[in-house]
Amino acid sequence: MARSITKKNKCSRGHQSPISKKKSHSSTDFGHRNYSLYVNRVLKEVVPQRGISSRTLDIMNTLINDIFERISMEACSLMCFRKRCTLTPEDIQKAVYLLLPGTLAKYAVAFGSEAVQRYVHS
Repeated sequence: MARSITKKNKCSRGHQSPISKKKSHSSTDFGHRNYSLYVNRVLKEVVPQRGISSRTLDIMNTLINDIFERISMEACSLMCFRKRCTLTPEDIQKAVYLLLPGTLAKYAVAFGSEAVQRYVHS
């Protein structure tokens, strides 16, 4: 009699994911969000007289989604490397330091930490 072997995710604490998940019919999926509105708002704050083309907005949106995905994957691997089941801010900060070059990583972590503090205290 053959035994079936099933792999379990070490971070799942024994919970198995459902075989079929219902997909939402919204236009934005997780990981493929549209940041065009926010890019426009920041541009208008920095340079009010300038505009941006829709093609450039698509490129910026792709860039933001790509960076977000890379940081989340690296943070998840760091979390599993530490044999933890909870994603902490330290995991995200270390992932940013690993993925982004020097000064850019330092500024990203500083502004991200400040944004989290403002959100927590509001």
